Amino acid sequence: MSAGVSTTVDGKVTGARAGVRPAGYALVRTRFGARRVSFLLHRRAAVAAVVLALLLCLSCVAYLSVGESFVAPAEVVKVILGQPSSAELVVGTLRLPRMVVGLLVGAAFGVSGALIQTVARNPLASPDIIGVTQGASVLTVFAMTYGVTSFTVLPYLSVTGGMLAAVLVYAFAWRGGLHATRFVLIGIGVAIALRSLTTLFMTKGDYLVAQQAQVWMTGSLNGRGWDEAGPLGWVLLILLPAVAWAAYAQRTVSMDDGTATALGVRLRHIRLGLVLLGVVLASVATGTAGPVDFVALLAPQIARRMTRTAQIPLLCSALLGAVIVVLADLFARKLFAPTELPVGVLTAAVGAPYLIWLIIRSRTAGAGA
Repeated sequence: MSAGVSTTVDGKVTGARAGVRPAGYALVRTRFGARRVSFLLHRRAAVAAVVLALLLCLSCVAYLSVGESFVAPAEVVKVILGQPSSAELVVGTLRLPRMVVGLLVGAAFGVSGALIQTVARNPLASPDIIGVTQGASVLTVFAMTYGVTSFTVLPYLSVTGGMLAAVLVYAFAWRGGLHATRFVLIGIGVAIALRSLTTLFMTKGDYLVAQQAQVWMTGSLNGRGWDEAGPLGWVLLILLPAVAWAAYAQRTVSMDDGTATALGVRLRHIRLGLVLLGVVLASVATGTAGPVDFVALLAPQIARRMTRTAQIPLLCSALLGAVIVVLADLFARKLFAPTELPVGVLTAAVGAPYLIWLIIRSRTAGAGA
């Protein structure tokens, strides 16, 4: 959100002072202890973050209100604030844990997609397109096929699978540098191969395991609760400093390789750090709810169009990812009630046309260039 930082100590400026303020930015001054700190704030990004935060709050209240029985929003707010309410069982025990899981999963996918698209410099590069979620899937389904069904173990296997897939894509795509198109094409190839391997494992298991794996692979929040929300929340909290670093490091990655090298920026290490962080976020989210497709693709691109910033805004991507998953799961529960659809079906129904539009738009732009 900020584009430049300068600190002032005892009236003396230290750091990069914004002598000429870029258009669209506001200079914010604050104080941390004895040190005065000033930074540039992108106005449009700040407004978008506030709007998305409000939209997320409204989505959460709607999610907790609507279900087999309707709960008045006032009662929902009482439960959230910990006040006595007749809707404690329905809202606090049945709906709230599942919504929290969806919120965290959406935020993780949103940030993950933003980081990977930043490194690849390609809007088509998201964890579910370049094979990361497929890597998490193949190891998870393999474990389920051979009898490991504990939701305590499966997330660790998902992270391992996602990491291995990312290493594979990175190793094949690296040729003295990371070319965006090669990175995406190799990722698509690896994703197809891993998807085939997943299908093979499903045919080796019995019918019930295959059905369980199929539901997991579509991405579902059904049955998720505090047992899944707790570990995911702790992982995201631990990774928060790394995400703050990534928001700062994004600016250097947007430079071309020649300029970055001339300025002494260790571009290779920064890219590797951003990809690693994105892969871990996507893998833990996949391990919790399955591969909820297209959230990591949609959220960063929509956030960037809302803010019109040079870099993909991580905060807005996280908020938008959470909004998408919460609303998608709400519609998944209600559209064909009493039958519940996996949330991944709804996100795929929205994301697939958007992906086609992105491809057509990139071809049109390439033809016009």
